[in-house]
Amino acid sequence: MNQLDVVGVRVELPNNQPIVLLREVDGDRYLPIWIGPGEATAIAFAQQGLAPARPLTHDLLKNVLEAIGQELTAVRITDLRDGVFYAELVFASGVEVSARPSDAIALALRVGTPIYSSDGVLDDAGIIIPDEQEDEVERFREFLDQISPEDFGSSNQ
Repeated sequence: MNQLDVVGVRVELPNNQPIVLLREVDGDRYLPIWIGPGEATAIAFAQQGLAPARPLTHDLLKNVLEAIGQELTAVRITDLRDGVFYAELVFASGVEVSARPSDAIALALRVGTPIYSSDGVLDDAGIIIPDEQEDEVERFREFLDQISPEDFGSSNQ
């Protein structure tokens, strides 16, 4: 397993499909995962430290975990089959729960849990961005600093 950091979310044009971009902590691969607008908003909120007036689903799940004393110790992106990513939530009790990576990432950001990817997923879907394209990644980060979660559509859930 390789630890990943969340670079951020952006909207891929021309089809306006949001993606979350993760980067290998001890490597040079990036992992783009196409996600839904609701999850894009949830991830953007968490990255920007924004708390909605009412809890979003991922905030609610975080609150439930705290209320019942369950600790989320890791999120693992485990597989990629037929273009679909799979993830697991790993709890301190040893329980593992299947999840969509976008939901798992949104929850991990809220509770400060590390995110990992299997070697196979990174081998299949990871991309290496050459040094000359690092400027593009920096522009992407600057873009993330200027975008608001509302840019991803309605967040009234």
